[in-house]
Amino acid sequence: MKKILVTGAAGFIGYYLVKRLLERGNEVVGIDNINQYYDVKLKYSRLKETGIYQDEIADRKSVQSSIYPHYRFIKMDLTERNEINNLFENEKFDIVCNLAAQAGVRYSIDHPFTYIDSNIVGYANILEACRQNKVEHFIYASSSSIYGLNDKIPYSEDDQVDKPVSLYAATKKANELMAHSYSHLYHLPTTGVRFFTVYGPWGRPDMAPYLFMKSIINGSPIKVFNNGNMERDFTYIDDIIDGLEKIINVPSVGQTPYKIYNIGNSSPVKLMDFIHAIEEVSGKEAIKEYVGMQPGDVYKTFADTTHLERDFGYKPNTSIKDGIDKFYKWYVEYSN
Repeated sequence: MKKILVTGAAGFIGYYLVKRLLERGNEVVGIDNINQYYDVKLKYSRLKETGIYQDEIADRKSVQSSIYPHYRFIKMDLTERNEINNLFENEKFDIVCNLAAQAGVRYSIDHPFTYIDSNIVGYANILEACRQNKVEHFIYASSSSIYGLNDKIPYSEDDQVDKPVSLYAATKKANELMAHSYSHLYHLPTTGVRFFTVYGPWGRPDMAPYLFMKSIINGSPIKVFNNGNMERDFTYIDDIIDGLEKIINVPSVGQTPYKIYNIGNSSPVKLMDFIHAIEEVSGKEAIKEYVGMQPGDVYKTFADTTHLERDFGYKPNTSIKDGIDKFYKWYVEYSN
């Protein structure tokens, strides 16, 4: 049984990863600061699904799951360096999955220091704690956003990524550089995972899939950026977790034990086709408000998953139709 820390455990991907790791027989400790970037009710609802109840949660208090005997949750912020160090010294984690971060491209334009605090300072605290406590494998969330103004499609891990178009993307690139230095200097096995537009049940309400689903069902207008002339490599949450599960158990090796992987569906979907898929499953027509390109956005994302296939024999493959159908059924149940 491995002892695994999952940061961002109340988040979208973190919630699913915690459940998968527990189902596979691991001992898991989850931490999250439960910030108010989006509605905390959704975060507490995710935690409840893992047996962690809101009225039991307090700062830096360990809460035992009522469902999973090998799961505990602690409300904690990554910027709390002393508390993070004490946590690592007391728990002796084998593996650390760092999914905690301030997310959102557009939010980073007006709230830069929030990203520096969480994605740089907090990340550094976790990275250093891993080094000091001899963690076997450090896995962290990167993003397709770091490809920025790259013209080459599909995006490969071998591409240069030195032209980010948002501070959020820049912090994710910085995370990869910091991990590389720790792998090189201290031989800490690190693996970064570049996620491509993750969607599905329990998804983030600030992202387009959730916003579209909510607005279309409720008969509210949706903003269609760049007049709909955009493509995204929408990736269903189960495919993300399947890939993460494989990566977690295989630490990077070599003189510099450092790896980066794309996890995307490798099948970009036109924004209008994605909207039509929601219209079809919901039986409602979207009220579309066409607007221009937003600062920090890119026209197209497309993951080259060759490295993931080569090293793990794995390729995400959930179709948009199947993914949207599952997302819709969950949303109707959750909203009611």
